[in-house]
Parts: sequence; C-alpha cells; structure tokens
Amino acid sequence: MARHNELGKEGEDAAAAYLEKSGYLIRHRNWRHRYFELDIVATHGDELVVIEVKTRSSTDFGNPEEAVTPMKIRRTVRAADTYIKFFGIDMSVRFDIVTVVGTSAPFTIEHIPDAFRPPMF
Repeated sequence: MARHNELGKEGEDAAAAYLEKSGYLIRHRNWRHRYFELDIVATHGDELVVIEVKTRSSTDFGNPEEAVTPMKIRRTVRAADTYIKFFGIDMSVRFDIVTVVGTSAPFTIEHIPDAFRPPMF
C-alpha cells in the first residue's frame, strides 16, 4: 500500500478513536453502496452524524477541510441520502468534518461539527 494510503487509513483510525472517546457510536466506517462512499457514520445523541475525514501530513499547502469542495459535499449528501433510505433511518442528520494532521500518531485532530449543510438540488 502506498504511504499516502497508509496515512489515510491511520488518520481514519485516529478519527474513529477520537469520536468514540467523545461519545459517538460508530455505525459504519468506509460504508459503500454502488459508487457512493461515506468515511464514518455515527450516532451522537438523537442525531445521525455523517463524518468526512481528511488526513494530511502537514498544513503546508492548506488546511485539510479545504479539500471538502462543493462537489464533495454534493456526493456526500447523496451518499448519506442513500444510506438513510437503505437502512430506513428516521433521525435528524448532521454533517461533520474531522481533520487529522501529522505523519504518525499522535496526530493533531480537529472536529468541526455541523461543517456543512446539504445544498439545494
């Protein structure tokens, strides 16, 4: 596996551990259906939380959350809609971003709750 792929997996592992320590119940990691993918789907209180994880070795070229483009937001919202229908979920939904920065643990982790809203299609 290429180093950037390994770093991405390590970053997702660190993000999931951080969320669990913060009281989130992880339902799925890397959930896929057809061409849709969600990094982490969790519940927190009475909300379903869809979490986009962005891992970078440094912030030399910008903050990781800047990689969550309008196109990525649209794809994530569509994937979340598919997830909700697939599992028949009736909960309010929130979209968070977790950024992970560093080359190895311990990483710098930032959690951005309610990072974006679904766009109007």
